[in-house]
Amino acid sequence: MMSIYNIEIKKIDGNNTTLGEYKDDVLLIVNTASKCGFTPQFEDLEKLSKKYKDKGLKILGFPCNQFLHQDPGSDDEIQSFCQMNYGVSFDMFSKINVKGKEQHELYKYLINNTPVLNEKKVKWNFEKFLISRSGEVKNRYRSGVRPFDIEKDILKEL
Repeated sequence: MMSIYNIEIKKIDGNNTTLGEYKDDVLLIVNTASKCGFTPQFEDLEKLSKKYKDKGLKILGFPCNQFLHQDPGSDDEIQSFCQMNYGVSFDMFSKINVKGKEQHELYKYLINNTPVLNEKKVKWNFEKFLISRSGEVKNRYRSGVRPFDIEKDILKEL
C-alpha cells in the first residue's frame, strides 16, 4: 500500500522533496488561494503553526488556481503575498491541481484515504486534511471550517 510519505512534492522555492520529510509530525494540509473569500484563514493557520510547531504540528499550504482562478500568480508572487499580508512562515508548496485529470498524487491519496466526508473531489479553496503522526488521514474539513475550529482535533493528534 502506498504511503503518504512517498508522495513527491515541490516546495514553493522550487526544491523537490517528499512528504517523508514530515514523518512523525502531525500535518494539516490545506489547498490555498490568494484571492479567495477564505484567504484570511492564512492568519489563523499561521497562529496555529506558531502555537503548536514545537509540539510537532506542521501546516502545509498548497496553492491552487482551479476555483475561479483565485490564485493566478507565480510561486514567487504567491510566497511574497502570503509573507507580506499574513506573515506566513509555515511551509508553502508549488501550485498544484487538487481535482480533475491533472490532480496531484497527494490529493488523490488524501481523498481516497479520508474516513469522513466521503466525497471524491475538493469543492473549494481552504479545504483541510488532518494527518496523524503515523501518516493516517484522520479528518477532512470544508473551507468554511476555520482553523481554530479544529484545534481540539489537532490536540488529540499531538
